[in-house]
Amino acid sequence: MIPAGRAGRFPVVALVGSAGGLAALSQVLGALPADLPASVLVALHLEPNRTSQLTAILAGRTALRVTEAVDDAELTPGTVLVVPAGRHLLVTSASRIGLLDTGALPPRPSADLLLATLAVTCGPRALAVVLTGKGTDAQAGIRAVVRCGGTVLAQDEATSTEFGMPGAAIGTELVDAVLPLPAIAGAIQDHVGRYSTRPSGFAPLDEGYPP
Repeated sequence: MIPAGRAGRFPVVALVGSAGGLAALSQVLGALPADLPASVLVALHLEPNRTSQLTAILAGRTALRVTEAVDDAELTPGTVLVVPAGRHLLVTSASRIGLLDTGALPPRPSADLLLATLAVTCGPRALAVVLTGKGTDAQAGIRAVVRCGGTVLAQDEATSTEFGMPGAAIGTELVDAVLPLPAIAGAIQDHVGRYSTRPSGFAPLDEGYPP
């Protein structure tokens, strides 16, 4: 549980990926507890003109509450918000998200856009996790996360279906840990637990960021 007086100060975890991402997301989310004291955002590259069952599939594979993201939704602990097909997700404040309709930023959803907005709104509360996927999306976004005091994890090559996205992230030399897929859920819990049990929630690093 989030201690009283710290509403809106809990960690926000962004899981981003592409090819092979459904299996990776299922394994990571399936290993996380229902009472995870963090909000989780999921951005998996999807065909923009197809109906996606991603939210329903993930909801059946985790104890966390999984819903499709809607514009101006509130971030809450223990909840997973999944970006719908054909949209981009932005973290618009320390406790809310927004959706953007545009074809100007392929692929959709853009991991870079999600992570950049997460970085500037949540600062050291941000945890970016780059999972299996093609391309280099998320590379620019993790630079923003690190610059704003957040943390970055990346899936290792041996357990990735496609090593493009995590490989590009690792290539920045800014990733805090490179982990096999089975270890990622534990690392998320360790990170979130360290944040949540501090009486002031990383107060010195949080200064200057929205409450």
